[in-house]
Amino acid sequence: MSLSKQLYIIMAFIFFMIFAGNFIISVKNTKEYLQVESITKAQDTATTLGMTLKSLLKDKHDPEIESIIKAISNRGFYKEIRLEDVKFSITDKDLINNSSDLDDSMWEISNVIMDKEFGEIKKDELDLELENELSQLENDSENIELFDENPQNSYTYLPSDSYKNGGNISFSFTAKNDKNQTIDTFANINLNKIIVQVNRKEKFDYIPEWFIDFIHIDLEETYSEISDGWNTTAIIYVSANAGEAYAKLYDQVKSGVIYAIVAFIIAMAILFVFVQFILKPLKNIEKLANSIAQGKFTTIDNLPWTTEIKNVALAMNDMSSKIETIITKLNKNLENITNKLSQDELTGLNLKQSFETDMKEMFIHKSNGYVFMIKIFDLATFAKSHTNKEVNEFIKKFAEVLDKTNIDKKNAKTISYRFFGSEFAMIGKNFTYDDAISFTKKLQNEFENLSSQFDKNDIVHIGATPFNQIGTTPEMLQAANEAYEKATLIGANEAHIRDEEDLSMDMETWRELIFDIIDNSKFDIQYINDARRVDIESKEIVMQEAFTSAKDKDNNDIPIGTFVSIAERYEKVMDFDEKVILKVINHILINKISHDISINLSLESINNTAFIAWLEKVLNEHRNIANQLVFSITAYAVAKDVDKFKFFADEMHQCGAKIIIKRFESKFIPLESIKDFNLDYIRLARDYTNNVCNDHSKQSFIEAIHELSTLLNIKVFAENVKDDKDLEMIKKFKIYGASR
Repeated sequence: MSLSKQLYIIMAFIFFMIFAGNFIISVKNTKEYLQVESITKAQDTATTLGMTLKSLLKDKHDPEIESIIKAISNRGFYKEIRLEDVKFSITDKDLINNSSDLDDSMWEISNVIMDKEFGEIKKDELDLELENELSQLENDSENIELFDENPQNSYTYLPSDSYKNGGNISFSFTAKNDKNQTIDTFANINLNKIIVQVNRKEKFDYIPEWFIDFIHIDLEETYSEISDGWNTTAIIYVSANAGEAYAKLYDQVKSGVIYAIVAFIIAMAILFVFVQFILKPLKNIEKLANSIAQGKFTTIDNLPWTTEIKNVALAMNDMSSKIETIITKLNKNLENITNKLSQDELTGLNLKQSFETDMKEMFIHKSNGYVFMIKIFDLATFAKSHTNKEVNEFIKKFAEVLDKTNIDKKNAKTISYRFFGSEFAMIGKNFTYDDAISFTKKLQNEFENLSSQFDKNDIVHIGATPFNQIGTTPEMLQAANEAYEKATLIGANEAHIRDEEDLSMDMETWRELIFDIIDNSKFDIQYINDARRVDIESKEIVMQEAFTSAKDKDNNDIPIGTFVSIAERYEKVMDFDEKVILKVINHILINKISHDISINLSLESINNTAFIAWLEKVLNEHRNIANQLVFSITAYAVAKDVDKFKFFADEMHQCGAKIIIKRFESKFIPLESIKDFNLDYIRLARDYTNNVCNDHSKQSFIEAIHELSTLLNIKVFAENVKDDKDLEMIKKFKIYGASR
């Protein structure tokens, strides 16, 4: 997970924790406040109503009491307002009104009794003197006179357990009117302490049910006692309307959530900008690290202002500079070692391995020219009669003649080589037959001067053969040697030059043969150069090379170099490479191969976009084994078109395949350029590892190439290591793998 995502998640979590904590505390405090406020308001209303209704409770059935309570209830702040008597009380009037046997006459009530099932009834004793005094204080003389003339008895009902909440109670009594008429009768009275009760439904019009279920607001019922003197006559109960509290709380919660969402979006937007600003230097550091991994040792110019990141950037710059310095030093060491390995110490001429390399380059570029074989005649006899110093001086002069003799022709070039002892060779690039003759005559004139200088009459013989684009290097060396032998038969200091008519097979015959082999897949694939790890004692193969072989009409092996050269000449090499790739894939699938297999490709194939598109399609179809396919390109082929090779390597890596440069020689690919190729493997030319146990220059080269490849994360293979001592030396330098 990226650092930016981690920061976003952490900040979102912190924001959520802070918001959730504040939100819960806020909702809890608001809920408690609303509860207290609602209960307090209900209590204040109960107290106020008690004081207001006190004077009206002399007649508890006064309609004005209900009017006042309803007026307060209609404001909507209360769920219920209830006025209750403190006791069950009745009067003579109640008995008269609820008896069906009595008329509207003036009746006097006595002997009020009831069944014990209902409880007991007790007559209230009136303090007439006290009542008269209170009435006088209130200037209510009219009521006193009325009270005196028509006294009203009141009774207190003491219910049994079954009727403690009241009910329909039957009372028996005796009634006597002013006509002295006496009637024993009864009255059924529905007794209830509630004098007035007003209810309002709690409304939650827009409040969701889940909110009400999730947050419980408990509003206790409040009350206030109403006294008449020293006695409590009634109690007023007030219950707050929870709907009002829920509405206020819901509005606050909704506003808080909306604010939090808006604040979160704004905060994350600010965080995004800030993180991008902060992480931009880290991205530059990441790019630098990737560049270093790819061998590009750049530095960060615009240093970040954050101290910690700035220190990291400075450390990365320092590391990049130091690694670049190390690689530059290694490259120079390798270059010096390479020059030492490829040049003759005495004459300064190139050695035979350079000749073979230059011949490969001519094959790649389809060059024309001549190959010369030149030998000092009877050097052994000359050495017997001269000191070592004189012999060395003679060889130096001889090599100097070869190195400095040229012809006056544009694009023509000569390169001289010393194979060993008295044997030399030359390549005349872009030479025609006439150029070869002219150049040979110049050499003969120069050698005649050298002959007189050292008093040696028979000094040299020269053989030359034209460069055969469909031939091989050994074949041309053999042809040049044959020409040399003929020159020795001609006479002293003579030369023999073969012309193009000496070629053994015409091109049309080759064309027909190669087309038939490719079109009908008349070639075999052998898996050679079994490379194994050398840093561990293991017999496990890590890589094989797919080597193709084909035969001519006489069932003779066709040199693969000749085969590929002719296929390239007639634009048939891509068809050949495609068939080889498909055969290798089938081999891996059928035999369940687990190690890598390298496949040699021609330069024409990797330069062709249609071939690359075809190869990408095949790799995508076989994605599970793509990482086992290692496409092999020779160093001299890479050197011909570096940019196209880079493009090909990048495309193959995207498909999961690997790349190896084989026959690696620093002459073709400068060591400082290795870092640009994004390689998986390098396979050294066999000359670097042959007899390495006795050659300190080769040892130094292998050690340096190992250090360089380790820095660039490239694995190095040694090819065709025959001698056990050479293998032990390679193990010492920790080369990844070797084939024998």
